[in-house]
Amino acid sequence: MIALGYMAKRVVERPDWLDVPSVRDVYAVSDCISPDFADYITFWTHNGFWFFDSPSQITRLCTLHGISLDNLTFVYYEAHPQQFDNDDHTWRDFEPDPDIKTNVSSVTASTLLGYDIVCYSMQNAPECSPLSCNHVATDVQVNSHCLIDSLAYAVQCLETGVFDNAEPGPMRIVAIHSLRTGADGEQ
Repeated sequence: MIALGYMAKRVVERPDWLDVPSVRDVYAVSDCISPDFADYITFWTHNGFWFFDSPSQITRLCTLHGISLDNLTFVYYEAHPQQFDNDDHTWRDFEPDPDIKTNVSSVTASTLLGYDIVCYSMQNAPECSPLSCNHVATDVQVNSHCLIDSLAYAVQCLETGVFDNAEPGPMRIVAIHSLRTGADGEQ
């Protein structure tokens, strides 16, 4: 797996329109349902994967810009080392933006919540998470966080075409870990 970085999210309960009763909340990488802590790209402090190298970077931004830390959930993301092109069903390497410094600090205290499938048609920032955004969770097995439990099953879903018509690709498999942090975002 490739370390992508950290994010702080405002995780929401399952919306009524997402008809998957086993889903309790949505931990999607995209901010379509569970928003990121802010429109962070405008700060230009993210790394080459368009996340953050440490939780403390996020807390500093929140403090500097008067963004409340209340109800934020800090997460760590890592990805399958290749992305899946759903047009020709091939796996291809991807890398961080070479013009943006990337130095992700090691995660020390986290819990794996599951795997999201995320489209990256622009090849930089994450876009939609079809499991939740496009209701693909109704066609595959997901856990209470609207995530897939195993990497092998996520690969299988991509390779068998489950996500082919959900969003433009390529698609990346992203592991989502919840962090056990203090009030300052430090682990």
